[in-house]
Amino acid sequence: MQGVWRVFATYVAAVAGIFAASGMAIVTLRSMFPDTPDQALLQSLPALIAGSLASSFALIFTLLAIVQPATPAALRLLPGWESGRALAVMALGMLALGQTLDSLTWLVGFGERGSMVIVRRVLEGAVGPDLFGAVLVFGVIAGTAEELFFRGYMQTRLTEAWGPARAIVVSAACFGVLHLDISGVHMALAFAMGLYLGFVVERTGSVLPAIVCHVVNNVVYTLQTAFGGTLQDRRTNAVVAAACALLFVLCLAWLRRASPPGAPTAV
Repeated sequence: MQGVWRVFATYVAAVAGIFAASGMAIVTLRSMFPDTPDQALLQSLPALIAGSLASSFALIFTLLAIVQPATPAALRLLPGWESGRALAVMALGMLALGQTLDSLTWLVGFGERGSMVIVRRVLEGAVGPDLFGAVLVFGVIAGTAEELFFRGYMQTRLTEAWGPARAIVVSAACFGVLHLDISGVHMALAFAMGLYLGFVVERTGSVLPAIVCHVVNNVVYTLQTAFGGTLQDRRTNAVVAAACALLFVLCLAWLRRASPPGAPTAV
């Protein structure tokens, strides 16, 4: 039980670090753009990139301070059983889940609510260095940092105490809270994706496939949004949601059958 409380204390420390780093990022941005109104500045691409970097660095710094020694084995960074084909199916499942959830938000009328509206607005039309920076920060850096903390550290330690099922749910919930916004939409989406990423980790015994899935999903979403690929029509979203949900189920079924003898089967 002491180990469990240590995990949650680390989570609280990471959240506090995120707030502190984000505050420093805002101060830095204001000094760089003194003539830009605060609201416009905070809803700009530089602000989103700076906030994402602050969050990622806070998560990594907390890990390095708490996990001693921070070896690959301690964070489940050693390869699992996944092959190239299995990794492709895992990433495809992540993309299918992400598009299903995105289409569902439009179908239930939440497509124009929450922080995702701001993200879409600042990414639409992004090109050149702006787009490269967004892909690098939102896709590679944020995706990797979040998986290292929530699945590599948090879920691993909770699994040792509670078993995989409960650990996946709690880690996904904490991951969702980190994406809290007024509408709750972003938090719900992050929670659902966290469940899938947690499943991938427990099935393979490694966090590396989850990092790949998370990075691929974020990169594709960033590029799709920048190039105007957001679906808003209800009929189109209904068809896409159904097709992607079916694809996601097929990916899950394939992964359950593809795991070799001796691979984790608890989830």
